[in-house]
Amino acid sequence: MKKAARRARTPLIEVRYSPIHGYGVFARRRIRKGTTILEYLGDRLTHSQADARYQKKETRDNHTFLFTVDAKTVIDAGVNGNEARYVNHGCNPNCESVNRGKRIFIEALRTIRPGEELAYDYQIQRDADDPVDIDEIFACRCGAPGCRGSMLEERELMPQLKRAKPPQRLVRKRPR
Repeated sequence: MKKAARRARTPLIEVRYSPIHGYGVFARRRIRKGTTILEYLGDRLTHSQADARYQKKETRDNHTFLFTVDAKTVIDAGVNGNEARYVNHGCNPNCESVNRGKRIFIEALRTIRPGEELAYDYQIQRDADDPVDIDEIFACRCGAPGCRGSMLEERELMPQLKRAKPPQRLVRKRPR
């Protein structure tokens, strides 16, 4: 008796050119709301190690694969990272980043259709010494209705975010 051949299951995601920015991550098949899609992987560093690694980075360079886990730990997906580093920012995201046991996961906020690009709100932290054109440096290109125009956390939410801040992408600025 012959066994029926199993058809290989289509991978959940793929990385390809994005109309938002550089490369992006796209759904290859339907992803249900609440699905953990992938983990954000890379070198785990202290904040001071991350600062030292990117010390010579240009101030106006907004390209980063650093992700803050907590007050002590940063993930640098630019070194030993995976596809999660290509999930772009979006002001009307279909995903969110979730910190579980000091590990960062990307989860679906709603059902995502095949071919749709995955995006989450980076909520990059603002600093008191940011240049006046910081919103231009970190301009958002998501094109969503109601786009706030920046990958940075909203200005009016800054005091509230200090109480209960979700995991966020981290941008290391060159020391002055």
